[in-house]
Amino acid sequence: MKSVFSIFQRGFQKTATAVTRSVEGLFKDVHKWNDDDYKKLETILLRSDFGVHASRKIVSDIKDRYGRGLIKTSEDIFKICSEDVRALFNENSRPLITAPSGTPTVIMMVGVNGSGKTTTAGKLASQFVKDGKKVMLCACDTFRAAAVEQLKLWAEKTGASIVASKSGADPAAVAFDAVSSALAKRYDFLIIDTAGRQHTKKGLMDELSKIHRVVKKIIPAAPHETWLTVDAATGTNVVSQTREFAKFAELTGLVLTKLDGSGKGGSVVAIHFELKLPVLFVGLGEQPEDLQSFDPEMFTRAIFNLSA
Repeated sequence: MKSVFSIFQRGFQKTATAVTRSVEGLFKDVHKWNDDDYKKLETILLRSDFGVHASRKIVSDIKDRYGRGLIKTSEDIFKICSEDVRALFNENSRPLITAPSGTPTVIMMVGVNGSGKTTTAGKLASQFVKDGKKVMLCACDTFRAAAVEQLKLWAEKTGASIVASKSGADPAAVAFDAVSSALAKRYDFLIIDTAGRQHTKKGLMDELSKIHRVVKKIIPAAPHETWLTVDAATGTNVVSQTREFAKFAELTGLVLTKLDGSGKGGSVVAIHFELKLPVLFVGLGEQPEDLQSFDPEMFTRAIFNLSA
């Protein structure tokens, strides 16, 4: 069985390779650092989508410590980078919000088309079932038959139950049925997969608010979590999109997907800092176990190529 850290290492391999090779090449001789070198280091971090704030903070810290004689090797640089990035996550890190025993924890998944919502919902179901939980999936993407079929396959594969309806059905009505059933049958988790939508389409965004209200009528504290799934390969371009979703869906956290597909792993840092929302899960590959609870320690060690 793969260790959790090995999953993080593999998922962030492209980013780690890009960053470490560039930094090691830049600082072969630690006795000749100058302002141009620090600017180049900042550029390296920006190219991996760490964002302006994190990149400047890291470079400033490295410059200060070097000036005080605390840096001797390139590995010292990576350790400092790791410490600084972990510090950025401390403010908003938190565990999953769960409902009291006997009430299902309702998780609502939102996001644009192609962000990986349905796949993430299926992978979450797989993990919760393996943990011995009773899980129900709800197919509220009633506009795309393919999405409903995909979720049904995940339910069949994982042993989760599913509530779905015919194509074109009212998504809020489907959500109502699912929450009612999950509550009556004492499920542990209900995962609601909503339709992918562009954040600029007000009608579709209003629908999210409707689903949210319907869920609350049955369980006032629900949805306990509302997660925006973000294709991390798009980098910091998702910030404005996320702010629009937050207006309609009361977002509680982020799931960053497709991090293994590019060298843009630093976007985890930039998106978290800009939006002040906790990153709760990261997608690091195709298999169910490649969706991992976000761990700042493992993330920073993987991305800066430090051993476990």
